[in-house]
Amino acid sequence: MKKLRRTFADMDKSLLIVTLILFVFGLLNIVTASSSEATDSNVSLYYYFFRQLEMIAAGFVIGLIIIKNDTKTYGFFGFLGYIGIGLLLVYLSLRGQAYRGSLNWIKVGPFRFQPSEFAKPFTIIVLSLLFEKFSSKLRNKKINHYDIIGIIITIGLIYPVIIFLQKDLGTATILLGIFGVMFISSPILRIEKFRIIIFLLIVAVFGGIILMNTKGYILSEEQKDRLDFINPCSKYEVGGYQVCNGYIAINNGGLLGLGPGKSRQKYSYIPEPHTDSVFAIVSEEYGFLKCSLIFFAYLFILYRITKLACNANTFRGRFMCLGVATYIFMHIFINLGGLFGVIPLTGVPLPFLSYGGSFTISLIIALAIVQRVHIETRNQKIKL
Repeated sequence: MKKLRRTFADMDKSLLIVTLILFVFGLLNIVTASSSEATDSNVSLYYYFFRQLEMIAAGFVIGLIIIKNDTKTYGFFGFLGYIGIGLLLVYLSLRGQAYRGSLNWIKVGPFRFQPSEFAKPFTIIVLSLLFEKFSSKLRNKKINHYDIIGIIITIGLIYPVIIFLQKDLGTATILLGIFGVMFISSPILRIEKFRIIIFLLIVAVFGGIILMNTKGYILSEEQKDRLDFINPCSKYEVGGYQVCNGYIAINNGGLLGLGPGKSRQKYSYIPEPHTDSVFAIVSEEYGFLKCSLIFFAYLFILYRITKLACNANTFRGRFMCLGVATYIFMHIFINLGGLFGVIPLTGVPLPFLSYGGSFTISLIIALAIVQRVHIETRNQKIKL
């Protein structure tokens, strides 16, 4: 108990408090957002609430284990987990059954989980450790680095490629964004980064040509329809109904909202309103002024994690925090960007608010890594 109190004392309190508040608010909001879905599924009104609570509890247990262990020890389990998730993704590509249009779901009894969600923190861990291990070599202009860079690129891109082929464009984009930011910020020489980007663009073009010749398409018809995201209400019956009803919900909320539990759009207008479109229900019930607090909370979380990255006294710590900040930002941007109609709707969960076990546990793991980095920075006096 004394060690647990010491660990808590060393954590970033402000980041911890804000994330806990958002988790509690998201959990309580799931009760009202999922009420229509619960009725249609003939389950208890609190069914999704308790399922999410179980996942949060499991995530905090795993997070506590992560926080108690030095980031230097993450290597073995990080690479083991990375390989395990990769094998699961390959298996799903070969033998998986589509669910919600993609192949990256595994069913175990009454539960479904997405290995691709856990790919995000494991990618961050493995890349961070690789950048730290090879940092001195990568900055040495007198030696050839392309063997090391080849390993880094393979680690960073193999997940997005597999998941893209499983027709999950949103998750593939997030993983690609995480790798892209970490790669640009890495100790790899600038000229080498430029050459690698050009090379990858050429490979992507040839990959697209191969897909067209073998499968006859690069994007599925559903993905192509989502690319046509301008003025969704004019295409209400052919793909624009979800975004359009999201607009209606946000407009209904106005400045002050209709009140908790009083959303109208959650009743069969917005599909599964407790998952990807949860912010539309929150906006309708709480209004613009209260929802602005959520935006401020997101900005604060990203600011704190970025600041922890700048203050970290190890390369691995800096890249872990940077990767987690990118991970959370990409989810917020893609979810809300799709809901507001500024980018195509791709169906990714909104941090802290959306229902979803795999994403919730993955998010808690990522936040636990950040807290561990802060603890090490606080307790160590050695600076880079």
